[in-house]
This record gives sequence, structure tokens and C-alpha cells, in this order.
Amino acid sequence: MIEFREALALILSNASILGTEKVKLTQVHQRVLAGNTAYDMNIPPFDKSAMDGYACRMEDISNELEVIETIFAGKKPELTIGKNQCAKIMTGAVVPNGADCVVMKEVIEERPNNKVFCITGNTKANICYTAEDVKVGDMALPVGTFLTAKHLPILAGAGEVDLTVYKQPRVSVFATGSELVEPNEKPLSHQIRNSNSTQMIAQLAELGLSGEYRGIIRDNIDETQQKIAKALEVSDVIILSGGVSVGDFDFIPEVIEKLGFEIILTRSAIQPGKPIIFARKGNQYCIGCAGNPASSFIQFDLYLKPFLLALEGYKWKPLMTKAALTQDYHRNKTDRLLFMPARLNGDGSVTPVEYHGAAHINALINSNCLVLMPLGVADFKKGEVVDVRSF
Repeated sequence: MIEFREALALILSNASILGTEKVKLTQVHQRVLAGNTAYDMNIPPFDKSAMDGYACRMEDISNELEVIETIFAGKKPELTIGKNQCAKIMTGAVVPNGADCVVMKEVIEERPNNKVFCITGNTKANICYTAEDVKVGDMALPVGTFLTAKHLPILAGAGEVDLTVYKQPRVSVFATGSELVEPNEKPLSHQIRNSNSTQMIAQLAELGLSGEYRGIIRDNIDETQQKIAKALEVSDVIILSGGVSVGDFDFIPEVIEKLGFEIILTRSAIQPGKPIIFARKGNQYCIGCAGNPASSFIQFDLYLKPFLLALEGYKWKPLMTKAALTQDYHRNKTDRLLFMPARLNGDGSVTPVEYHGAAHINALINSNCLVLMPLGVADFKKGEVVDVRSF
């Protein structure tokens, strides 16, 4: 059983990028850039007005001005501004030649004969200058960027419409255990519903991955081997829940070794989620998570999320902070790093939620973070500042 950070480092060291491919801008959301991107034009591409007003010469600001043109966004100016002249201009429109400032319309007094006058007698430039934000050739987004909605207008503005991204892993999801039935079935007295797979498919979707659910594997070694072997034909990563501990029917380690996998990790010193299988065969991976739902949820966040993103060339790190506990907390066993479900409050404090152990998935409903309780520590006191990991 190895410490959490060592286990994570071991898993990430085995993540091999699966190649690259070209995709359109419209399909690039939640993908990872495999190359730098650059602007093909200046931004702004011309001197543009920062507001609605009148473009004129600063030296004429105290004089009555003649309006010689109206310029709206998208119109090319036709005239040059001369002495005591101005152009009515809209926000985002091209500033005409000869003008070096824009007077905001709120301080303009309109006069007869198409004349205006600045009642304040002064103004700022109120111009966004050519290439003020970006120059041709400047980097838009670097290689390794995980693309979310905020990144897409950057790429669109840069003219990057055909993007090279890292390939996404093909992921298959299984649940194991003869006690399981599907969510649409009513369990008998000796059965429970399979909730882990629904959760894992959703966790994959949050990473932009469309995992393929391949059903429940009964506690039969031949069935286990047959179904995993079949999934390997179309998968880069197989994720299983259950069957990874040391029970008589925990067949996963034996089966994947028969299929040629090298088992790299079997347990890590975390609570919940001690049993975990991480195995590799070339560029294929088999990951067995604990059967208890709270454990599998937390294992996915701690280990699978950074690993799957690493396969796409993205170095993900969790959001960590510190917060003061609102109450005392005690635990009996201290041999593992505890990830305690908790709620980070609006005032910056953190409150542990009611948590009954690895099977208590309902505890996560009221949680938005995990409090880290180190090995060897049995007690936290109210007001103590602790490490908090958001999820």
C-alpha cells in the first residue's frame, strides 16, 4: 500500500499520449490543443472608437465643430477630418483619418447648421488603437490547453478554424458483481442497483469523454475474461468497479494478468478507496475501482481524472485551498490519508458533512469539497485551518 502522491505519480508516469488528429473549431470544445495557435491579424485591426460620440482633432476641442460624416461599425470612413470638423461615430467604428480623439456624445451640445460643441472643453482619446491587444503572429493559445467555452472566441478571433488536438481515449465502463441489477430493475432482497456505472459515465462526460457502458459482469471468471477481452478490441481504457479486493470472487487481477496486462498498482493509502487496480499493456489500460460508490467516485476524481486527461496531453491539477473547520472532527484509524466529504461555505470556512463510510454516496450530495486529514492524525479541532480540495 503506497502513499497517495506516490500512487498518483506512478499512474501519471504511465500515461502515453495516443496521437493527434484534426478537428473543426465547432468540434473542439473539451479537447486539448496539440500545437500552438497564432493570430493571423492585428486586434484591433484598425483604430476604433471606444464609445458613441464624435471623432475630431484634440486641438479643436474647444471650438464649434462641423459634422461632415456619420460612421457606424462596419462602414469605411469616406472623408478626412480637417480643422474644426468631426464625424459622428459609433462604438467599434473605424476612426477616420485626421481625427485623434472621440468626444463622448453625453458632453456634446448639438447646434444649428449641423454643428456641435463640447461643453467640457476636454476629452480623453477614447480610441482603441490598432494592434493594441494583439499583433499578427502573437500566440493565441498554447499547446496543452484544455479548451472550454472561454477559449473558443479566442480561436475564432485568431482565425484558427482547423485545430490539431490530441486523440481522446476510447473508454469502456463495466460494473462487476452478481448482486447488481440495472437501475431500471427492482432489486430482490439480496441485490442492489448498479449506481457506479451511471456515475462514471457522467464523470467521463464532464471531461468531454463519451464512455461506452458495457454492462454488468457476473462473478464468473470465464465471463469476466470474455467480456474484458471483447472490450479491449475497441478500447484504450477499461474502467471497472468492484472485484478488485481480496475476496473469493474478486477475479479482476487474475483475469487481466491472463490477458497480458502488467499490474502496476493494487492499493493506495487513502480513505475511502484503498483497493484499486491500475494495469497496462502497451497503450491499453485497465483500471479497477472499489465497488463502494463513494470510494469509486473519489477514486475517479483523485486518480482517473488526471490520468485520462494526461492521455490527451493535459496536465490537470485540482483546486486546493485552506479553510477553518466549523466543528471538531475525530476518527479512530489513522493509517491512511482521509478525503473527508465536506462543504466549503461562503465565509471561507469548511464543514464536514455526515458521512458513514465508503458506501455512503448520499454524503457527496451535500459536499462540494474534500478535507484532507493526514496519516497519523486522529483529531481536528474547531477553527483549525485544514487543506481543502474542491471537486
